[in-house]
Amino acid sequence: MTAKENCIRYIENNARIFTSLSDRIWEQPELSLKEFKAAEAYCSLLKDNGFKVEENLGGIRTAFKASFGNGHPVIGFLGEFDALSGLSQKKNTAEPDPVVSGAPGHGCGHNLLGAGALCAAFAIRDYLERTKKEGTVVFYGCPGEEGGASKAFLARDREWVKLDAALTWHPSDENKVVSGSNNASIQVHYRFHGRSAHAAGDPYNGRSALDAVELMNIGVQFLREHMTEDCRVHYAITDTGGISPNVVQSEAAVLYMVRANKVRDCVALLDRVDRIASGAALMTDTVLDREFIDGTAQLVPNHTLEKVLYSNFEKIPLPVHTPEEIALAEEIKKTCPDSASPEALSSVLLSHESSEKFVPGSTDVGDVSWLTPTAQIHVSAFVSGAPGHSWQNVSTAGGSIGHKALLHAGKILACSAVDLYEDSGILKNAKEEFLERTKEGYVCPIEPDAVPVAI
Repeated sequence: MTAKENCIRYIENNARIFTSLSDRIWEQPELSLKEFKAAEAYCSLLKDNGFKVEENLGGIRTAFKASFGNGHPVIGFLGEFDALSGLSQKKNTAEPDPVVSGAPGHGCGHNLLGAGALCAAFAIRDYLERTKKEGTVVFYGCPGEEGGASKAFLARDREWVKLDAALTWHPSDENKVVSGSNNASIQVHYRFHGRSAHAAGDPYNGRSALDAVELMNIGVQFLREHMTEDCRVHYAITDTGGISPNVVQSEAAVLYMVRANKVRDCVALLDRVDRIASGAALMTDTVLDREFIDGTAQLVPNHTLEKVLYSNFEKIPLPVHTPEEIALAEEIKKTCPDSASPEALSSVLLSHESSEKFVPGSTDVGDVSWLTPTAQIHVSAFVSGAPGHSWQNVSTAGGSIGHKALLHAGKILACSAVDLYEDSGILKNAKEEFLERTKEGYVCPIEPDAVPVAI
């Protein structure tokens, strides 16, 4: 039996370990940087299976790394486990039906993502034990992908330069190898402090923080004409100062996210938004507190690693779904009117062509890719056409459809890692490509004194 066949058999024989962990995380969804139960479950399981675990990684309470083996190559698998607010949903259901109304839910499938990456790490631990080869496997617990960007904070600390390569995956409604790049993004929370007063009796003694928020928003609206076309600015007012119109609001706050194709441009755009915030404070005679939240860089593709992932994706048969799973997916698909696929669940691997294509959206995997060769895959765990961050995704992420996806992802990642351990030429080529693509240098979007905070 080949090394790859052993990895696949290992995952199949131990599938319950990984699906049970996924279910446990699904059943107790936790928001970004608050994934205390999830981190504890992962760390306990890793310690029990021979990994050396370092908790509180980078000073982030729910971040950790788990290592097994010695020497090079050092291959890292990236795991996530945070949920999204307000997306509670019962599993295997075809209509909105929350477990607890208003509670969080795994609308991005991160319960699957982490467990699938863990599959690969465990299979490679078995591979290293079995073959006695030199090499190290590292599983990273990366909290706060939906808000917190732990991978970017760890990039600021140069954690990812310790790896020879990083591999990961994401649940999707397609089966494919990811290529191209995406947006860089930065989030900052602006809070204005004024002075309350009776709005009729003595408004002249008041200093309205809400006025400051409104003026800041107006200033940014005028900025939009003078940004390049790749830039985006989004905002949400997080504190309006109260609901009484006859009181001058002494407190108000707004959360801003700025995006650009390149992290350098994103940092420059944020500087302009910062100055508008300062101007709004001056105009209203209020005090501004600025709190950096998080930031992410754009992805740096690595076509060498993409080809390795695709080769293994081609060779490992896609999961076969039962009539019951297909029937459920078809019912859910009826709630996804934008779906262009005739299939409710994808049964094909999309052809792969390495590209420089730009895709909107942001991920902190981008910061990893600036410090080590990185590549990722998508595996079908969601119904075709299901919206991102939706109850439809929570429904399938909690059941057997999701289980099959995470196990399949684990097999592809593990078998691809075997290629990297056994063929030094692949990593050499991946590194050369990486150095060429990153020669302009990494601009970290995380500010030097920033600490991760839960939004």
